[in-house]
Amino acid sequence: MRWMLALCLAFAVSPARAAEMPAWAFPVMEKVQPTLPRDDGKPKTMPGSKASFTQAQVNDATNPPDWYPDEHPPMPEVVGHGRKEVRACATCHLPNGLGHPESANLAGLPAAYIERQLQDFKDGKRKGSDTMTGFAKAITPEETKAAAAYFASLKPVRWTHVVETDTVPQTYVGKGNMRFVRPGGAASEPLARRIIELPEDPVRAEARDGHSGFVANVPKGSLAKGEALAKQGGGGKTIACAICHGADLRGLGEVPRIAGRSAIYLVRQLALIQSGERNSEQTALMQAVVKQLSMDDMVALAAYVASQTP
Repeated sequence: MRWMLALCLAFAVSPARAAEMPAWAFPVMEKVQPTLPRDDGKPKTMPGSKASFTQAQVNDATNPPDWYPDEHPPMPEVVGHGRKEVRACATCHLPNGLGHPESANLAGLPAAYIERQLQDFKDGKRKGSDTMTGFAKAITPEETKAAAAYFASLKPVRWTHVVETDTVPQTYVGKGNMRFVRPGGAASEPLARRIIELPEDPVRAEARDGHSGFVANVPKGSLAKGEALAKQGGGGKTIACAICHGADLRGLGEVPRIAGRSAIYLVRQLALIQSGERNSEQTALMQAVVKQLSMDDMVALAAYVASQTP
């Protein structure tokens, strides 16, 4: 099982292309933000929810909103509230575990896998998120097990809808490192070799509504190319994803599900593995598996895998 995990965690850009770390896959809040209407401070409501929260409450990292408390088991303290040194897990990953493109979709991942990733962050074997590194160093073993068991118990659902296109609206990266369409009827621009992932409803996404997902805009032709790479290895460039992740890409034993996860998250992990930023013993063999993949290959693979049923 360990060789399978090491072989099949993700896809990536080769070490020789480390400088190609794609900025669009690593969103960082832009220093200059567009002018937006000021929040009126009134409680917000979401479709299908009986709850209401002000934006200030939504932004409270020690008590993030739980719009649909009847849809999941009771959250452990570290997930629902956290503490001074550890932000509540649900702030970024949501109570349903589906998260946002700038974080990670944890719903239904094996508990042992989640525990191992936290340990890798703590040990410096998984980089790419200073925030997660800090939390991993502060979280206790008991909190780790509780959080991992909670997210493992959740059922994954389709959260990312993949659309092939040549153009996208002009966008910006706002608070929380989430990408939005520029206000004021922004003109479109070529998508080129990128994946631009946007909330289906920006208001609901900012409110951390667990019923409002995301759209991954991918280059035309990505799905067919990605399917060939994922299923046949692209003529020797890599190996079929199913060998490790299962025929449906929903995971195999402790090997994580990749089907239906955020497209830019997948690209981000590919880049980190191939550049050596993720360098645990479980990822060592994956570096060889993805060594020959170009950025276009990586985009296509991520597009196809994200389009699959979780």
